[in-house]
Amino acid sequence: EVQLVESGGGSVQSGGSLRLSCAATIDGFSRYCMAWFRQAPGKEREGVAAIDTRGPTRYTDSVKGRFTISQDIAKSTLYLQMNSLKPEDTAMYYCAFRDLSCIYYNEFDVKKYNYWGQGTQVTVSS
Repeated sequence: EVQLVESGGGSVQSGGSLRLSCAATIDGFSRYCMAWFRQAPGKEREGVAAIDTRGPTRYTDSVKGRFTISQDIAKSTLYLQMNSLKPEDTAMYYCAFRDLSCIYYNEFDVKKYNYWGQGTQVTVSS
């Protein structure tokens, strides 16, 4: 069983920073893909950043150069450092896990993820 618990969301002004964390219980999996998705009201859930157990990462174009995804495998924790935040980054952010490497299938395909956290809200004001 996989459990994901996000934290670190909040309200910041444009240009500010936040770091999201996802505490994961993922015992027994040696190769997997984890990602951050976000969903704004009235919009579809979209992939923001993904990371494979072996390190390769991928970002959606709108966050490149501003967001950094990382993982502490020993602590089973996924992070998303968000800098230079913009109002359009406002959304509920979700941590996701799939028991398949990121090299297979599109890392931002919502349907390919087996487990999801409950989400943490990020609000950026102008």
